Amino acid sequence: MSYKELIKEVTRLLDNFQEDKQCIDSFTEDAAKELKNLSSDNQMFVIDTLHGCVTHKKLLDTVVNIFYIYHGKTLLRVDRNMFIVVCYLAMFQLDDLGLEHFSRIIKSLDVSKMHKFLSFFFNTDNLTNQIQEEWSHIYDDTVVKSNWITPLLRRCSEIEVLLNQLARKMGKGILPKKPPRKNTEPKEFNLTQPKPRPLPSPEVIPQQDKPKPVPTSTHRSPKEPEILDEMKQRNRQQALHVLYEANSQQFRCANPQKSEKTQNEISQILQSRDAELKFDQTYTSGSPSTQKANSLPVKLNTTAILREGALYNRQLEEELQRLERLSKGANDPSAFIQWQKEMKEKDLQEELAELERRRLEGRISHEEAVLARERVLERNHHKAQQAKEETAELMRKYAEKRVKEEKEMRELVQQVADGHKNSKAAKAKLQEIKQRIVKEVSEQSRELLSQALEEAQAELSRKMELIRQIHAIESIPLDRQKFIDDTETAGHDLLCEMSLAELRERLMMLRELQQFEQEERRSRILQEKQVKEQMLLEQLDHISLCRSLAEQASAARSQEEKRLKSELREAVSKDERVLSLQKTLEQKQQERQQIKTDKTNSKRNEQGTTITVKSSILKKQVLEEQHWQEMERSLEQQVFGVIQSSNKTSAGQNQRRVC
Repeated sequence: MSYKELIKEVTRLLDNFQEDKQCIDSFTEDAAKELKNLSSDNQMFVIDTLHGCVTHKKLLDTVVNIFYIYHGKTLLRVDRNMFIVVCYLAMFQLDDLGLEHFSRIIKSLDVSKMHKFLSFFFNTDNLTNQIQEEWSHIYDDTVVKSNWITPLLRRCSEIEVLLNQLARKMGKGILPKKPPRKNTEPKEFNLTQPKPRPLPSPEVIPQQDKPKPVPTSTHRSPKEPEILDEMKQRNRQQALHVLYEANSQQFRCANPQKSEKTQNEISQILQSRDAELKFDQTYTSGSPSTQKANSLPVKLNTTAILREGALYNRQLEEELQRLERLSKGANDPSAFIQWQKEMKEKDLQEELAELERRRLEGRISHEEAVLARERVLERNHHKAQQAKEETAELMRKYAEKRVKEEKEMRELVQQVADGHKNSKAAKAKLQEIKQRIVKEVSEQSRELLSQALEEAQAELSRKMELIRQIHAIESIPLDRQKFIDDTETAGHDLLCEMSLAELRERLMMLRELQQFEQEERRSRILQEKQVKEQMLLEQLDHISLCRSLAEQASAARSQEEKRLKSELREAVSKDERVLSLQKTLEQKQQERQQIKTDKTNSKRNEQGTTITVKSSILKKQVLEEQHWQEMERSLEQQVFGVIQSSNKTSAGQNQRRVC
């Protein structure tokens, strides 16, 4: 690799290094793994430079900060780590590298930046005043002067030669090599005869395109309603014709008209069928059963088993205490239990009466809601009629507004057409302005391209010089090897210090001790678990016994409650308030049934009138058809008689001719 690439690699690693989060040793090891593709010399140079820059960071930051105070306006903050690397090489590695290699490294970098930094750093006034004063705050004044200031002042004369070379390189620059000139070879002119100039073609007068005419379908009603009306009329005529044929071709001996008795029977049958229909009835699946068979077993966990066992034990203790108090002469609670039972029966009777009243009130409210719904439907029908009239008025107003807007749109189109005629002069002026702008931009682009070509050639020459210098550095061999002994200590003189082999042996002993303790703990836990399982089994047997007893008691209690409820329901059915509510419910139901029958009778009357009108129309049409058929038959007979008479006269004439 070249010197420039090596310096860039060091600056990249310095940019990635975070002092407060990373350790320099671990960071250099990771960097060495990344630099495996480099040679050993280049890798050693990068690692040593990186380690030195981080170790002497305070000294180097002091110099670079003062340099940026003077020249920071013309430099970038990105180049800060590059100046730190150059400062480290000048302070600590100049004797090891030598002036020749140091000058190659400096020349491989940016010439102007290196000239500014070295002229500032190796200036005697800057070293003895500001830099020495800032370094004295970090280290002792005698150490600073003997270790760094004096060697740097001694090197100023040698660095002056390097600065002169950089100055000449900056003033001269790198000129591109010119190719050899070619001699001009004269050739004869290949002239052609000029053609006569054609006459200029006349300018085409721009004409505006004709607008598309308004389609005729815009101001014309659609044909679909007319087609539908014609199809309806045609279908009606066909149906009437089929009906007439069916009536005319039936048996003459049978009377197709039904008698009044038959019609009355048919209407009665239809009414009975309609009465059997139950569209308004609500269907329910009944109330769910209160006692469900617990067929699925419930799996209890340890907590549930212990909790239930403790509950049954507590109940057993309370029962034993009660029996002890009775044996000692305490009061018998049988009277209190009897009074409590009577009060419960009374409360239950009141509750059932209240439930029955609520049920009847709910049915009454349902009937009232049905009647209210009928009234709301009538009111909505009236509102719908009003809304239809309002929409018709709005459609008429909308049609007038649409005609007015179309008239305004035609006027606007006429104005736009007049404006198109005056746009030709504006287009020509705009074209001239665009051409002038294009010429200016093309001239600027040529200047920028020539400048970029010169900079690229200068950069290429600098890269070639840096590559040559780095190849020379790579030729120097470097050998680094380190052997490790497991039985030796690190040599830090600590009380707890031990070798790697001793550490492994102690870790093995600790692992065996931990495994022994784990086995003991496992056996103890297993014994506790067995004891707990035995205790849980005993609790389960006790719980099953208590449950069976509780189920028997609950079954007896539920039978007694059913008997009491049946007796109380009979008493509730004779309550005066319940009887009055039932009467009101029957009245509401009769009122709703009366409204429904009135509606059905009105509908049936309307249907009967329509049927009688249709039957009269059909009878009239049948009579007309019969009249026309009789007339056609009479005409056919007359024509047939005329034809027969003409045939007879023609036959008599033929016979006369034969005779």
